[in-house]
Amino acid sequence: MYRKGFLWIGAALFGVVQTRDWQFPHAVAQQPLGRVSDDDVDILYGSQFNGLNTYARVPYVNCFLDEAVDGVKYDIAILARHLILPLRQDQELATALAELGRAARGSMPISPGVSIRNALKSWATIVDCGDVPLTVLDNNYALAQLTKGHKVVSGRKAANQSVSSTPRIITLGGDHTTTLPALRSVYKHWGKASVIHFDSHLDTWEPSVLGGGISDYAGLNHGTFLHIAHEEGLIRNTSIHAGIRAPLAQPKGDIQNDERCGFARITARDLDRIGVSGITSRIRERVAAGPVYISVDIDVLDPAFAPGT
Repeated sequence: MYRKGFLWIGAALFGVVQTRDWQFPHAVAQQPLGRVSDDDVDILYGSQFNGLNTYARVPYVNCFLDEAVDGVKYDIAILARHLILPLRQDQELATALAELGRAARGSMPISPGVSIRNALKSWATIVDCGDVPLTVLDNNYALAQLTKGHKVVSGRKAANQSVSSTPRIITLGGDHTTTLPALRSVYKHWGKASVIHFDSHLDTWEPSVLGGGISDYAGLNHGTFLHIAHEEGLIRNTSIHAGIRAPLAQPKGDIQNDERCGFARITARDLDRIGVSGITSRIRERVAAGPVYISVDIDVLDPAFAPGT
C-alpha cells in the first residue's frame, strides 16, 4: 500500500520536473484579457440576441414613412398585424408575435452549414417593417388602415428589378379577416390570384350564415373573408383549401358555395391517403400558372402541435 503511494508521488514529481522543458510564448505576444483594441471590438453583429427584435434579424425599416425609406429598397417586407376582430387587439397575440420574432432569430442570414438554400441570402433584400398601426375601435376602419398599409409598402420600388418591380409582403399575426386587405393589394399589382389556403375551416361562408344575420358590420369576419374576396373579384376559380377538417354549418350549402367561390378541397384525412407528395401534386395541378397567394391559419396543424387555437 505504501509502495503504491510512493510510486504515485514519484510519478507526479517527475511530471513537475519535466514541465521545466516546456517552452511558452513570450508574454508580450499574447493578448491580455481586457486590452483589446476598440477597432477590433464588434458591438453590431456579435450576437443574435442584441439590438431590435426583428424577424430573423433582418434590418428594420419604417416602411410607412417616406423619409425613412428614402434610398432604401427591398424585395420582401415583413408586416405584423396585432388585430383580432371585432374591436380588440389581443395581448396574447401581441406576445405570440414577439415570441415568433425571438424564435426567428435563429434564422440569421448566415450559411446553414447544410446543403439547403438559405432564403435570407438568396435573390431578395428582406426587411422588417414592424406593426401596421391599427385602431381597436372600428373593424372596417382598421381593415381600411391595413389596406392602406399594404398599398404603401407594396408601392415602393423593389430592389431586384430583374425579378419583380413590386415588393412582396409577408404578413404575420392577426385573425384571418386581415387576409382580405392583402388580397386587395395583390389584385392591384398582379390581378386575380389563386389562393392556396391552409386551414381547418373553409372561410368561404356567406355572411348570412356566419355573422351577417346580426348586421352587415358583423358579416365581414374570419369565416367570410374568402367569400367576400370572391364577390369583389379578387381571386381566381383555381383556388384550393388544404387541411380541412372542421364541421360545416350547412353541409350541402357550404360546399356548393365554396365551389362557387372557386375552391377545391384537400381534407386533413387526405394526408393519410395520398401523402405529402400527393397533396403537393394536387395543389400544383389546381393552381397551374399565374399569381398565387398563400395563406396559413395555425389551426391547420394537428392540435397536438398547436393547442388552444
